Amino acid sequence: MTRHTKLLEQHSKNIDLKKKEQALFSARKEVEIYGNGTTGYKVKHGPHKGKVLGHLTTKSTNNW
Repeated sequence: MTRHTKLLEQHSKNIDLKKKEQALFSARKEVEIYGNGTTGYKVKHGPHKGKVLGHLTTKSTNNW
């Protein structure tokens, strides 16, 4: 059994790491994109409050 100790320890560490990553992933807050008709993320706090960042634009394919 001693020859498998390293593999078992690595496996248990990987499982613990995955659990921690999942906990962090599920605890994060979603940002409100497209809120209030904007096409980007609206800053809610700080000196740039109310400013919209990252406007999405699409190029027109109607080139006559």
